[in-house]
Amino acid sequence: MLLLAAAFLVAFVLLLYMVSPLISPKPLALPGAHVVVTGGSSGIGKCIAIECYKQGAFITLVARNEDKLLQAKKEIEKHSVNDKQVVLCISVDVSQDYSQVENVIKQAQEKLGPVDMLVNCAGMSLAGKFEDLEVSTFERLMSVNYLGSVYPSRAVITTMKERRVGRIVFVSSQAGQLGLFGFTAYSSSKFAIRGLAEALQMEVKPYNVYVTVAYPPDTDTPGFAEENKTKPLETRLISETTSVCKPEQVAKQIVKDAIQGNFNSSIGSDGYMLSSLTCGMAPVTSITEGLQQVVTMGLFRTIALFYLGSFDSIVRRCMMQRAKSEIADKTA
Repeated sequence: MLLLAAAFLVAFVLLLYMVSPLISPKPLALPGAHVVVTGGSSGIGKCIAIECYKQGAFITLVARNEDKLLQAKKEIEKHSVNDKQVVLCISVDVSQDYSQVENVIKQAQEKLGPVDMLVNCAGMSLAGKFEDLEVSTFERLMSVNYLGSVYPSRAVITTMKERRVGRIVFVSSQAGQLGLFGFTAYSSSKFAIRGLAEALQMEVKPYNVYVTVAYPPDTDTPGFAEENKTKPLETRLISETTSVCKPEQVAKQIVKDAIQGNFNSSIGSDGYMLSSLTCGMAPVTSITEGLQQVVTMGLFRTIALFYLGSFDSIVRRCMMQRAKSEIADKTA
């Protein structure tokens, strides 16, 4: 009986692997495609632009700083694969005025054609204990990280639905999968992206438009260096439990997942575990992906409990050290 059950299970899994490609999205062809990258003047955004350019795409870079945009343009153009490729630079704050964002997207489409892929990479991070952060910090991060993704997506979605083709990428963070000490403002703005992406995917899937949410870990970028300046000790020690990734590595994975139409894009074993643990009611691109989540959930939850215990221990140790320091200062 056990052998029969095992044989049935093996046959079922093999059937899933055979059927899976039939229900997966058709990969997006990047040669000649128009890719818009917000926050494309540095970090992960610039590396995504380079990766797409290497595959023959036409690029529109959107960011605030004109000097950084022009510098990024020169760097990207070194990776051209043909003499027809173009890198267009547009300076605008994607989080402030929707009409401005809509206008620059129209300008880009007039010059390079309809947008085939939008990568929402504009973002920022500020860390600090909840009571130490100004209320304006919460407003600013929600504006930049959330509305800065809503506006460009809103500007391209109608054309994508009409053409029955498109990819929208939201670059979130592993801090958008679990809340961590010091990230009450940052995590909440990144969690919001997940809700937007899930709802939007359900709306646009019938039109052959696919949404990808990327959850990169700590990545060696100018934004990460800036974030480290305000990190509390607890946040820094928790972050040090994992390694820092290279932006080129992160960009390659994001582009690969976006081309395939995968909803989740994660980096490394920790990223895979987090995505499986937090999948909830998120869409799956294939039956095998859903099966893998079901099979690994129990094991990954057990591992996660050890991680959570370690993080709580770090917070308690820091609190005790701080209390000892305060006592020592008073008695000195």
